[in-house]
Amino acid sequence: MSVTLRAIQESDLENIMRWRMDEEITKYMNTNPKLTLEGQKKWLASIRNNADVRYWMIEVDGEPAGVINLTGLSNPSGDLGWAYYMGEKRLRSMKTALSLEMSMYDYVFDQLHKNAVYGDIFTLNQGVIALHKLCGCEIVEEKKNHVCKEGVYYDVTFMRMTAQRWKQIRGGKKYEKIEFV
Repeated sequence: MSVTLRAIQESDLENIMRWRMDEEITKYMNTNPKLTLEGQKKWLASIRNNADVRYWMIEVDGEPAGVINLTGLSNPSGDLGWAYYMGEKRLRSMKTALSLEMSMYDYVFDQLHKNAVYGDIFTLNQGVIALHKLCGCEIVEEKKNHVCKEGVYYDVTFMRMTAQRWKQIRGGKKYEKIEFV
């Protein structure tokens, strides 16, 4: 399986909109949006003009499969946020997930020279928390009832990878390198 990243294009917006409104994906996100193509076009224009964020389309064997992003690029502390989802269920794999996460660490620490990268995960998403731990990520904090979505409160687990920790553990990790361009 070949995994590549590329800039999001207008032709990707319908897929992104479909994925982002898929209940299987939104159940782990802070919102259940009702998106429109016109709204997606505005979103794309806004991220293209925002130096603080970067989004990529994840492709598996040349097929659009999901989205990965970094936030806080202009944060003077050197700390970033990140998130991703694989919208195409048939293109999901543990190998892809591990390679995406660990390649993102390489990019953030080796190329961007940042200090830390953080993620927040609904605590009920134990599979993703286990995946992040497998990559070496550490739990920083768990907040009870942190997000209210449609009247339901969700606990959130905050996780972090630091440049120092990644430097210490990277040699013991096996993954296929994915280029962030």
